[in-house]
Amino acid sequence: MKVAACIAIAALAAGATVAQASPGEDLVKKSGCVACHANDKKLVGPAYNDVAKKYKGDAKAAATLAEKVKKGGSGAWGAVPMPPHPQVSDADIKTMVAYILTLAK
Repeated sequence: MKVAACIAIAALAAGATVAQASPGEDLVKKSGCVACHANDKKLVGPAYNDVAKKYKGDAKAAATLAEKVKKGGSGAWGAVPMPPHPQVSDADIKTMVAYILTLAK
């Protein structure tokens, strides 16, 4: 334990930073979304970067995407439908969608 603490202190002293995931990113991982989505590449579903780009500047994007997560959807990104996720709370969906929308580059 002492060795780990010394390494952490040395890394901080050297100017290293420890990256922390956002609450939205944590929820995306915890909810299993990463089985079908990745930030930077298409898997079964679209890359989150592409989703963010598509909805950039759309004032209704957060509400639209939250509804798609909750109820599922099809046709917007190809032939494979996204299943509904009614077990995910509205608050968690809102946090996840907010995170995804920050990924537009």
